[in-house]
Amino acid sequence: MSTSLPALSDIPGGVIPGVLRIENSDREATTPIILDMLRSVYPHQQVFGEYCTVHGYIDAPPHDVFTYLADTRSLEEWTYSLRGFTPTEQPGLWSAHDRLGSDTTIYTRTVTNAEAMTVDYHCAWDQGRHLWMIYLLRVVDAQVVFDKPGSVVLWTNCHHPFYDTNPYPDTAPTERVPWVGDFWDMFAAGHELELNNLTALCEYRARRGLPITPAWMS
Repeated sequence: MSTSLPALSDIPGGVIPGVLRIENSDREATTPIILDMLRSVYPHQQVFGEYCTVHGYIDAPPHDVFTYLADTRSLEEWTYSLRGFTPTEQPGLWSAHDRLGSDTTIYTRTVTNAEAMTVDYHCAWDQGRHLWMIYLLRVVDAQVVFDKPGSVVLWTNCHHPFYDTNPYPDTAPTERVPWVGDFWDMFAAGHELELNNLTALCEYRARRGLPITPAWMS
């Protein structure tokens, strides 16, 4: 699926080191990076079996970071593989291509609370009727928790049983081999990679006086 969205058009190519997107690091090149982030000094299943949580500090205003995340199209920029967001006929529901899976469509509805600065992405591969993959994010004012300007982002996923077994096999592309749950053991490292992307992009724009949410999302 091609995209007409001018993602990162306000940033010259290659000027932010450490941003890994499928365009500059394909799955084969990125897998060893993620595997290196998985440490053998702790029991991975015990730490990441039922929940996957990552968190980090971003040197950018919290309400600006929240507003950026609250726009579903931001996923076009800071996630590793979600591309080509297009609104569906259902209000608030977007379809995109998840390039982790061949010919895979992902559906996303974003649920937000501006007062609490929560952003929940309700997603599913292949079909948009039952959005069971829930990505829970909260932006916290770093002035409150760290006594310094900026944002703290908390991000949690729960291991829904559908990660183990595809509940809608009739909607899956016939040629696709992996199921999203096959990547669960890599979620923590993969989400940390994406949180690093989010941090780099927000901080780049904030330090240069650019809007955190670029003009093409307005």
